[in-house]
Amino acid sequence: MIEFNKKVLNAGEVNLIDFIGDDLSIVNAARVSFASQENEITDKSIGLINYLIKNKHATPFEHVVFKFHVKCPIFVAREWFRHRWSSFNEMSMRYYVPEKIDYFYPDKEDVRTQVGKPGAYSFEPMKFPEAAHSELTRQFEIVYSTAEKAYRHLLNIGIAKELARSVLPVGQYTEFIWTVNARSLMNFLSLRNDENAQLEIAKFAFEIEEMFASILPSTHKSWVENGRESI
Repeated sequence: MIEFNKKVLNAGEVNLIDFIGDDLSIVNAARVSFASQENEITDKSIGLINYLIKNKHATPFEHVVFKFHVKCPIFVAREWFRHRWSSFNEMSMRYYVPEKIDYFYPDKEDVRTQVGKPGAYSFEPMKFPEAAHSELTRQFEIVYSTAEKAYRHLLNIGIAKELARSVLPVGQYTEFIWTVNARSLMNFLSLRNDENAQLEIAKFAFEIEEMFASILPSTHKSWVENGRESI
């Protein structure tokens, strides 16, 4: 079993819980059209994988499935959940009251300013990065502390958990189980491990792509060589 456990951002992580299939599974899903199968990956098999990706014959890639446990800020999760060709189950604070709540704080080098018009933004380093990071951290601490105090107070006076949680910010970390097939994973990576993606989700996608390449090396290589497009 391949172990995959990566720390991401200040308090996040992504863990591979389980997976089904490999490059050979994809090859044999395609070969079944001809009532045949292969027992090992050969140059011919790799050629078939390349043909499938190049010509966007996508369904054989749906027979390899990954299951992850992800811990990330809520604002990252909301982007992640837009990838609907996969399955999610999220930790719910309707039922669960965390003893400790983790919050997102960016590294100094990740604090940035936004330049340009809607639809054509670029992001640049701050002119005074240390001062900007210090002030951002200070404001985060004020908001997080105030919000959590309000949350605990509301719970203590008997307000329902599902109402009390609404005062908490999107910088709070959440957790979820994500099950996704290789076709949908390539779609996710094409969009999220990309220079146009928000940096915080891109950091998760980078780690996930490393895992993808280790489990499906021939598929990953072909996908990259064919432009990293969704299929």
